[in-house]
Amino acid sequence: MNGNEMNFLVSGGGTGGHIFPALSIANEIKRRYPQAHILFVGAQGRMEMERVPAAGYPIKGLPVMGFDRKHLLRNVKVLYRVWKCTRMAKDIIKEFKPNVAIGVGGYASGPTLKEAQKMGVPTLLQEQNSYAGVTNKLLAKGAQCICVAYSGMERFFPAGKIVMTGNPVRRNLLECTATPQQARQELGLDPDKKTILVIGGSLGARTVNESIIAGLQAIAGHDDVQVLWQSGKYYDQQCSQALAASGVTNVHQAAFVTRMDMAYRAADLVISRAGASSISELQLLGKPAILVPSPNVAEDHQTHNAMALVDKGAAIMVRDAEARDKLVATALDTVANAQALQSLAANVKKMALANAAETIVDHVMAIAK
Repeated sequence: MNGNEMNFLVSGGGTGGHIFPALSIANEIKRRYPQAHILFVGAQGRMEMERVPAAGYPIKGLPVMGFDRKHLLRNVKVLYRVWKCTRMAKDIIKEFKPNVAIGVGGYASGPTLKEAQKMGVPTLLQEQNSYAGVTNKLLAKGAQCICVAYSGMERFFPAGKIVMTGNPVRRNLLECTATPQQARQELGLDPDKKTILVIGGSLGARTVNESIIAGLQAIAGHDDVQVLWQSGKYYDQQCSQALAASGVTNVHQAAFVTRMDMAYRAADLVISRAGASSISELQLLGKPAILVPSPNVAEDHQTHNAMALVDKGAAIMVRDAEARDKLVATALDTVANAQALQSLAANVKKMALANAAETIVDHVMAIAK
């Protein structure tokens, strides 16, 4: 069947780490088959309900809730919601008649993909992390294909269904042709200084921000270094006030860095959380990095993600609990060590898997009815 005549159901979300790959897959389908019908199913009240329509795709929301492990009686309401989501998912699938369903993890993909499997719709799962999420593990048995970004995933999934594709990343990051000096000038930085980029996701990362605040005077003592610090909107006021009070001039803070392509090009070293999308960007761009895994994620998957790189000499990890004491000192030592930067860059680049969205869509088409 011609892809232009097909219906593609995409489900999942909750975080940018799930939403971005989903949109990349949808964009690649649209690039190949401009007339294809694509429908997203997400969780009501989560960020996909804004991000997906903004990207030009229709979305239906399910009233999904996670289980409350501390207050078991509250799960009566959760069980009702599960039943309701299942009924809604069934109705969506009956009406839309997808040729294939794609799950990227997150609450909404559970009932949606499970119903699709029951109704005979072929399903493909995309697992971003090195430690598989609960939803994808539960759906694996009924899936035709499981696309992963790390080796060793047969711990979680049937080996015969696993395909190593990598995670899709934003196309504009890979297309930036500026030199580091040009990128620094574009961002209003000194073109000749060693540059550390600090990113904590769009909302920011409290520990990372507090670690930079604690290390401002240490950074000020290194005249040949500058820091571009994306603090996230939640922490913007706290961070800008702390920076202003410190009098430090070689740290440049912003709630958001809109030109992330330029920010990556400008950076000699990146400090980041260890989300799957961020790691895939670092791999494809060959960027030396210090990873500070968030402890507030399911199954501590960011630590597993970080260790997959650390074990190959492809990144340095600083644990969240130690970051306030160690992060800035480690970054300043590393950015001054040309050999360490070169080694980290070479090793992380070796782990890159290019053209992930294209490869995933190849597998989508291979299983589609």
